[in-house]
Amino acid sequence: MVAMTVPLPSSNGPTPVARDDRTHRAAAGTPSPGGSRGSPPSPGASPESPPSPGASPESTPSPGGSPESADGGRAQRRRRVRREVKWGVGAFVVVLLLEYLVLPELGGIGRSLHELDRVNVTYLMAGFALEAASLVAYAQLTRTVLPPRGPRRSRLLRIDLSTLALSHVVPGGTAGGAALGYRLITQQGVSGADTGFALAMQGVGSAVVLNAIFSVALLISVFLRGYNPLYAVAAGAGVLLMATFSVAVVLLTRGHRRVVDVVRRLGGSVPFVDAERLADSVARFADRLGAFAAQRQVLRRAVGWAAANWLLDAASLWVCVAAFHTLISPIYLLVAYGLANILAVIPITPGGLGVVEGVLVPTLVGFGVPNKSIALLAVLIYRFFNFWLPIPVGGLSYLSLRFSGEGWAQRLGHVRDEVAEPADDVEKPPPPPR
Repeated sequence: MVAMTVPLPSSNGPTPVARDDRTHRAAAGTPSPGGSRGSPPSPGASPESPPSPGASPESTPSPGGSPESADGGRAQRRRRVRREVKWGVGAFVVVLLLEYLVLPELGGIGRSLHELDRVNVTYLMAGFALEAASLVAYAQLTRTVLPPRGPRRSRLLRIDLSTLALSHVVPGGTAGGAALGYRLITQQGVSGADTGFALAMQGVGSAVVLNAIFSVALLISVFLRGYNPLYAVAAGAGVLLMATFSVAVVLLTRGHRRVVDVVRRLGGSVPFVDAERLADSVARFADRLGAFAAQRQVLRRAVGWAAANWLLDAASLWVCVAAFHTLISPIYLLVAYGLANILAVIPITPGGLGVVEGVLVPTLVGFGVPNKSIALLAVLIYRFFNFWLPIPVGGLSYLSLRFSGEGWAQRLGHVRDEVAEPADDVEKPPPPPR
C-alpha cells in the first residue's frame, strides 16, 4: 500500500490550491501548481480548445453524460414506476371491495350468506376448470389465426393471459390489451402485418361468434318464453355488428381496389396522416383476409375455437349456479350470458365490470333462479373465476415472458457481477494477518 502525503498549509508558504480552482485554471489555460514546472501555456490555447490527452479526469467530460444525471434519471423512473404500481394496486383493492362488499350489501345479500353453507364445492371446482379450459381455447384461437410458424401454445397462453389482465384493469382495456398483445407477439418473431391481422380477426371474429350464439338462443327463447323488451337492445347491437362485419368482408374481398382508393383520398385530407402508407396497409389487410377466407379448414377451426371459448365460459357460469342446487335451462342461461357480454362491449368500465353483474343477476332471477341472493352469489363466484383471477395470473405470465430465456439469464448475470465485483473507487480491505 503506497503512503500518500498531503501538503498542509503553513504560515509562511503558499496555500495549496483547491481541486476546483485547479480545474478552473486548467480550463482557462493557466498552468496549475500540479502541472509541469515552468511550462507556459501553449500560444494558441483558448478556453474552448479540447483538452490534451494527459488532462485530468475532472476536466474531461464523459461521453454519456455525468453519472449523477444517469443515476438521477434511473431514480426518477423507479419513483414513477412505484407511484404507478401503488395507484394501480390501490384502485384494484377499492374496486374489489366495492364488488364483494358494497354490491352484496346493496342487493340485501348480507342477510342471506347462509346460502353458502349448502354450496357444492365440487361444482365450484368444476366451474374453475371450465374457465381454465375456455382460456386454453382462446389461446388455440390465437394460434389458429397466426401464421403456422408462430409461437408455441404455452407462450401464446401466457401472452393471452397478460393481455386479458391488462384489459381488466384499464378503462377501454380492449385497446390496451390489443396493443400489449401486438408487442408481445411481434417480439416472438411474427411480422407486424401478420400480428395485426390475427388480432383483428381474433377480436372481431370472436364477437361475431358470440352474437351468433346469442341470436340462436334468443330465437329459441322467444318461442319458449315470449318477448322481452331488453332483448331488443342486445339483438339490435348484435345485428348491427354482424351487418358491419359482413359488409366490411364483402368490400375488402371483392371491391378492395375501390376501398383502397377511398381510403387514400380520405387519408390525404387528414393532416399528419400518410395516405399512401394507410392505403398500402388496407390493401395488405384485404389480401390476407382473402387468403384466410379461402382456407376453409383454418376458418372452420377458428370458428370452432371461438365458439368453444364462449361456450366453456358460459358453462362455468351454469355450474356456479348449479352449485347452489339450482338448475336452469341452458338456453335461458345463454340468453342471459350473451345479453350481459354484448352490453359489456361498451367501454364504460374495464372488462364490463358492474355491467355484467348488473345484467346477469336480474336476468337469471327472471329465468328461474329462486331468489336474488343465490343469483348474486353465483355471479360473484363466476366473476371471480372470469374477471379477478386472471389479473394476478396474467401479471405473473407477463413477468415470465419478460424475464424468460436469454434476457433473464443476462439480467441475472449483470446482477451477479454487480454484487460480486466492488466498485473501483471503494478501497478494498487489507487481507487478514496470518
